[in-house]
Amino acid sequence: MNEPTVQRHWLAIVAPKAAPALATTTVLALARIWNANGAEHSVGNAVLMAALSIGAAAAGACASVGRAGDSTIAGTAFAASGALAFAGVAGYADGLPLPLLLWSVATAGAYGLAARYWRKDRRERVTYERHASERREERAHVERVETLRATTQIEVARTGAAYAEQLAQALVTRAALPGFDPKALEAAGLPELPAARGDR
Repeated sequence: MNEPTVQRHWLAIVAPKAAPALATTTVLALARIWNANGAEHSVGNAVLMAALSIGAAAAGACASVGRAGDSTIAGTAFAASGALAFAGVAGYADGLPLPLLLWSVATAGAYGLAARYWRKDRRERVTYERHASERREERAHVERVETLRATTQIEVARTGAAYAEQLAQALVTRAALPGFDPKALEAAGLPELPAARGDR
């Protein structure tokens, strides 16, 4: 009944919480590298990033509006659209203040969206743990009841066997006494002994 407990490493606990900040920071760093390599004031690069961002947003809208819309695909497409727009602005801008402002907004938005999924996961995990705990307690209760019942049956059988053995020993001992008269027992209302029936 005892289930092994698994202790997660602290990196496995912290990594999902750091993922949104790592993602936006990576996009910012790559955009600034792209800026340093000639994307600044490049109209062609800006048009390309705008087209990619609009295409990703359109893909997200199609995925969410469809009859069997998948929220995961839609969320991924919208996240890609935002990342492309952020990278385009960060790569095209002159200085660092606007990219940093966009980075902070994108990071806050990513944590806002992630917090919703974290709450949902936590609710599902708590519900599962509660359900598993109830089942464990129910099974443990059934085990205790069955153990008590089996122990009681064993004790009753052991006591009955000991009583039968003592009765047989008493009958043998009493029959071996001098002057034992089975007819006197019958006259007193006690049951007839097998030996007395055999003698008769």
